[in-house]
Amino acid sequence: MSTTFVPSKAGIDPAVWPGIAGVPSGPRNRIAAAAAEKIFVAAVNTLELRVICEDGTVLGAPGGGPRPEMRIHRPADFYARLGDNGLIGLGESYMAEDWTASDLTEVMEVFAARAAHLVPVPLQKLRGLYLPKPPRRERNSTANTRTNISRHYDLSNDLFALFLDPSMSYSSALFDAHGKDLLNVDWDDLVSAQHRKIDRLLDQANVGQGTRVLEIGTGWGELSLRAAGRGATVVSVTLSSEQKELAEQRIAEAGLSDRVRVELKDYRLVEGQYDAVVSVEMIEAVGHEYWAVYFQTIDRVLAPGGRVAIQAITLPHERMMATRRSYTWIHKYIFPGGFIPSVRAIEDVTHRHTSLRVRERLSMGDHYAQTLRLWEERFLARHDEVAALGFDETFERMWQFYLCYSRAGFQAGYLDVQQLIFDRRP
Repeated sequence: MSTTFVPSKAGIDPAVWPGIAGVPSGPRNRIAAAAAEKIFVAAVNTLELRVICEDGTVLGAPGGGPRPEMRIHRPADFYARLGDNGLIGLGESYMAEDWTASDLTEVMEVFAARAAHLVPVPLQKLRGLYLPKPPRRERNSTANTRTNISRHYDLSNDLFALFLDPSMSYSSALFDAHGKDLLNVDWDDLVSAQHRKIDRLLDQANVGQGTRVLEIGTGWGELSLRAAGRGATVVSVTLSSEQKELAEQRIAEAGLSDRVRVELKDYRLVEGQYDAVVSVEMIEAVGHEYWAVYFQTIDRVLAPGGRVAIQAITLPHERMMATRRSYTWIHKYIFPGGFIPSVRAIEDVTHRHTSLRVRERLSMGDHYAQTLRLWEERFLARHDEVAALGFDETFERMWQFYLCYSRAGFQAGYLDVQQLIFDRRP
């Protein structure tokens, strides 16, 4: 029995969004959709959530009080997508407007807080039999990695500029929490918070006058600019041609081209010796099959007495192990080939395969939640400008789901972000 597709909501371009414009159908899907409905209803009836269906049915754990609200407008389509693709279908059905939310982040936070328990344990053990597997073409081999990176980072520099701060930093900021309520940080805090994040990494890596720095993952150049401003010389490698172009432009405008070289190069091909290696939220794009190679490369190019500073999004180890063979909505639509490590996995890999050892860790998950909140607010406020760049409403819903999905993970504690400092001390 094969799965077929029937048209979904009008106005979604099937050439651009084939999995959203059509709804799974057919005998096999009817069985899967019925099973998905039973699992979803059973799970939601244990959650502090209010789910209102088209026919007026209300789901959620017993009890009163204010709750995040989810409205399912097309239940048949919603369950058909869940049955076909599991939690990938949850995001796809939001993109198709099968459901909406009073506050998308709050709704997703409720799910994130119970992520390990939403599906019954016996069915979790069978997930490999009925859910999609990561495509081999998305493994981060040297042949595939550039394509994976370009699908996200080469979307449009102008798009990212619409919601990032002027530093063009696309990673967690580090807000000044002394006497400040993190829930009330504002946009004006973001630039200084991004600089605080970068400066702490550079401080911990002992970057100063004459330091030879390797940056793995250029972004749009802000870390290289600040390192060069300290008198360091920097080689920064990226696989995004769009990022390379803008980073080089910004470096030239700052008059630092003699101190910074940006190369379009896979990290595995880096040569030379460096006093400091810095990498911000790059390891998530490496893929777990290549973590050993990533750290072995760093170990190989790190000069004696050098230090390594890495900022990494992390998962609890047991969740990482449970999901390491999963193919998720984030993989399909946002970061192909990515995988989030645990701190334990990083420590295990470096102990087994390198001379590097973690010497210090700073957890800053709450700071990422607020960084994402500011990005989301700015993105939603720029609807007309996003549309003017050629991105349609389905893309906008996808991007909002991505930002809220991510923020919910940090607010629920399902995700964290860490600054990890390594050296070779015995």
